[in-house]
Amino acid sequence: MAKASKTPAATDSADSKIPAALSAVLAQIQKEFGEGSIMRLGAEDQKVKVPAISTGCMTLDIALGVGGVPRGRVIEIFGPESSGKTTLVSHIIANAQKKGGLAAFIDAEHALDPGYAKKIGVNLDELLVSQPDSGEEALNIAETLVRSNSLDVVVIDSVAALAPRAELEGQMGDSHVGLQARLMSQALRKLTGAINRSKTTCIFTNQIREKIVVMFGNPETTPGGRALRFYASVRMDIRRIGQIKDSAGKVYGNRTKVKVVKNKV
Repeated sequence: MAKASKTPAATDSADSKIPAALSAVLAQIQKEFGEGSIMRLGAEDQKVKVPAISTGCMTLDIALGVGGVPRGRVIEIFGPESSGKTTLVSHIIANAQKKGGLAAFIDAEHALDPGYAKKIGVNLDELLVSQPDSGEEALNIAETLVRSNSLDVVVIDSVAALAPRAELEGQMGDSHVGLQARLMSQALRKLTGAINRSKTTCIFTNQIREKIVVMFGNPETTPGGRALRFYASVRMDIRRIGQIKDSAGKVYGNRTKVKVVKNKV
């Protein structure tokens, strides 16, 4: 009986030491890595509403669930040519600027139309623009801007145009299998944490390609490897579904459909 009475006492003593030890470890982690580096998921003060930037389209803001594109996350907008990717991005930039935010546009396609962007509402005087010569340069500029903690929106247009330096320096017809996918994977590993800490909305636009010899299922895919699909919190598929005409039959706009194919917010 004496042994039986000692066992629960020993167990209670061990249980009482665990919270104290854990508390010391948590304090050490927060001291070393900063406030908020580790927390209890269910703590009331940690349940914070995800801040967002409006897309300019009320129905799309509702579909995204937080009133727009979330801050501190990676976003991918993909679709066919002339489907409205850059238009949607320009609306997001314009709405960020209206709230006093700063934005940068990394134009890897070298196809930005300042006149059209101005008509949408983008303040060109406040917009930072870069037209890099290679994919490495574009992603390094993006990382530097994000780590400055000064920008609200950084746009990379587009993933398909991020040509690795080795490809640019090679000859036409040379094979460079997997170079772009490797570049994107490395860049996103470095960028994701900085994007979250700086609360910058990082938007990648992307084109679509077709898989060869696909008998069943959707043959469409996006270039740049699989990394962006995994790291993106939101992926939007945008398509042009028709034209908007006036009474005389003159086309003055396009009707587009946006499908939120992934949403982790």
